[in-house]
Amino acid sequence: MMSTAERSEFTTVDEYLAAEELSDTKSEYIDGWVRAISGATVRHNVVKMNCGLTIGSLLKGKPCRPFDSDMKLRITHRNSKRFYYPDLQVICKSNAPTDIFQDEPILIIEVLSPSTRAYDLDEKLNAYLRISSLECYVILEQHIPFAIVMRRTKDGFLRETYEGIDTKIDFPFINCTLPMSDAYDGVEFTASGVQETEEAYDAARNE
Repeated sequence: MMSTAERSEFTTVDEYLAAEELSDTKSEYIDGWVRAISGATVRHNVVKMNCGLTIGSLLKGKPCRPFDSDMKLRITHRNSKRFYYPDLQVICKSNAPTDIFQDEPILIIEVLSPSTRAYDLDEKLNAYLRISSLECYVILEQHIPFAIVMRRTKDGFLRETYEGIDTKIDFPFINCTLPMSDAYDGVEFTASGVQETEEAYDAARNE
């Protein structure tokens, strides 16, 4: 999803959730501040849906399942309360069927867009890595077959990069693999993105 303007007035969680139920548009919630989000490009949606279809087919009949960007994710850490709409989250321990958000993703995938790059590589990365259930956060460039993967280890999260249409990202915690050829099926590549992705990530982590 693509981010737009932030609302300047402080909003409680209850006010945010009530407004979301009545709204035709989506907004994210960051510690009392509400940020509206808009739709994404065709290419962005192709990559997102490819990931969902590939992982969903591999998880068929299993207790884990993917949810796309229609499902909110709630993150509560100390005094921080946030609600995001990840492009894809895999849940093995789901909230109640009537809930409008999930709490315990094991895998999150975000597809980078110009308007969300800074959020995905900095704000969301820091928020997502605080989720105790999370095993892996995948950040996909949409213009070229390139991924940054933050993978949980016994010593914390380890950063990996994957580049090229023939590479594959393994998710042993759900016993499946995402081939980059499946993630980018139908995508026409452009000669831009990877250097900007790496530089933006490094700059965000060094701030």
